[in-house]
Amino acid sequence: MASIVSDPNGRKRILFVGVDGKRHPIRLGKVPLRYAEAFKIKVEALVSARITGAPLEDEVSRWLTSLDDRLLNKLAKLGLVKPRESVSLQAFIDGYIAGRVDIKPRTRINLEQTRRRLLAYFGADWALRSITPADAEDFRLHLVKARLSDNTIRRTIGRARQFFKAAIRRGLISSNPFEGIAASVKSNPERFYFVSREEAQRVLDACPDAQWRLVFALARYGGLRCPSEVLTLKWGDVDWARNRIRVPSPKTEHHEGGASRIIPMFPELLPHLREVFEGAEPGTEYVITRYRDSGVNLRTRLERIIRRAGLEPWPKPFQNLRSTRETELAERFPIHVVCKWIGNSPAVAAQHYLQVTDEHFDRAIQPLHADAGGAAGKAAQNAAQQPAATTRNEPQPVFVDSQQIPENAGVFEGAHAAAKTCEKWELPPDGLEPSTN
Repeated sequence: MASIVSDPNGRKRILFVGVDGKRHPIRLGKVPLRYAEAFKIKVEALVSARITGAPLEDEVSRWLTSLDDRLLNKLAKLGLVKPRESVSLQAFIDGYIAGRVDIKPRTRINLEQTRRRLLAYFGADWALRSITPADAEDFRLHLVKARLSDNTIRRTIGRARQFFKAAIRRGLISSNPFEGIAASVKSNPERFYFVSREEAQRVLDACPDAQWRLVFALARYGGLRCPSEVLTLKWGDVDWARNRIRVPSPKTEHHEGGASRIIPMFPELLPHLREVFEGAEPGTEYVITRYRDSGVNLRTRLERIIRRAGLEPWPKPFQNLRSTRETELAERFPIHVVCKWIGNSPAVAAQHYLQVTDEHFDRAIQPLHADAGGAAGKAAQNAAQQPAATTRNEPQPVFVDSQQIPENAGVFEGAHAAAKTCEKWELPPDGLEPSTN
């Protein structure tokens, strides 16, 4: 058992009997009695765990991580806990990234990029525990001053938060200094660009070979992610008989059912697929073979091709090709079908892919076309079947069995004709059920 001792000067001590059977003090200083009582309970739990060898409760473990180094060192000297390991920022991040054997190469590159930014700002030897929420906010402002885009800053903050969340799980820190700083990526309509079919054809004409034309067509007309999905596509994924293509998706394969998706063999893809297929060597596995080197930057090369076509490179070249295709398909097919083909959700499509184009505005200012399914078409159909009377007093045409009775026929003549027609109808016999009309 432990007890609280209040000194005349207001300072408080915790007295407890340790594993060695001796009485030991822990000086807390001038703290409220409520704080001292809570501390005493935790000390009793630590002593009990040391004697029995039982694991610490989660609440006590979380309390230990929240203690400052001064108090934790006191407990360590008394043999109640292990000394806290002082880990530098660089040592922890390097160990974390090295241990993530489950991540994709692109994810590893992104984590390395955030690592470089953190170390450039804080320094390699900065203690992990010493980074405060104020330091994290200063780091964000540093990124703003470096003129990084808003979404780049948000992604960097999100990955930094990921590092410190892992440190919490390892018991190295008690709280995440990056918690509460905006990290979710926002949609940026200013970086949307709709790549028209005319522009796409000019780029295709400027491509250096058949494989580059197929790379561009798969992104523009197939909606594939580039480079991940384009470079993992194999000839075994192309179903010529059913006109379908199985698209492997490394980005979403960790989600249930996200390892691949099936898309139609769109007519715009067919000539480019056939051209590359006919030129492939027997036994070739991958569809794209010439640009598989990890050192090849397809985005940079695409921008050169776009300039060669006499166009100005648009923002996010491959992303906007996917965005353009999803916008086109959404005009013709239900959104759930389009999302299955593109490989995203309706929410993601609405926020990051679907665009409002100039054609939408041009169509909006034109008169509505009369079609069979629209209100204008219905009105025209009704007018053709039954001309409107000029006044309410004019006789209305009578239709019986789709035959119009002449307008000059009197009311009684019309009624008589209707009665004649009804003579062939048979009334059901009376029975137990109520009579039907």
